[in-house]
Amino acid sequence: MRKLQKKRSSTPCLGICSTTFGDEVCKGCKRFSHEIVSWTKYSLEEREIINDRLEQFKVKILKRRFKIIDRDLFISKLEEKAINFNHALDPLTWIFDLLRAAGSQKFDIESFGIKCLVQFNPKTIKDEINQELLELSQVHHERYFKKL
Repeated sequence: MRKLQKKRSSTPCLGICSTTFGDEVCKGCKRFSHEIVSWTKYSLEEREIINDRLEQFKVKILKRRFKIIDRDLFISKLEEKAINFNHALDPLTWIFDLLRAAGSQKFDIESFGIKCLVQFNPKTIKDEINQELLELSQVHHERYFKKL
């Protein structure tokens, strides 16, 4: 049975929205509060623009830390572990999904077909990446609103 694959315009929502607490940038998905509120009204193209931005940020952060050695193995392991990921996005972004799903559990990242280019500490790396992604999104948000 083939698993249903997400489309490029699928929501990046992680179900842990911080905009309900007043954040302008969600600490979960890193979208702007107005993007979350208007998501269902956006066209597919508008959704893709937002997903493209988030994808670019993730790739920028993750490519310094990881290299995918075996894409097919990576897909197979994600599916075997029932880890939700968006097939339409750059495979590097799937590492973010893997780390989020793993939490602080120890696991062998190389068994997923991934080479770590930095010291890999599963207890801290997810938070480091998440913080850097949030900072990129916040800077982008500030620049976006300065232009308006």
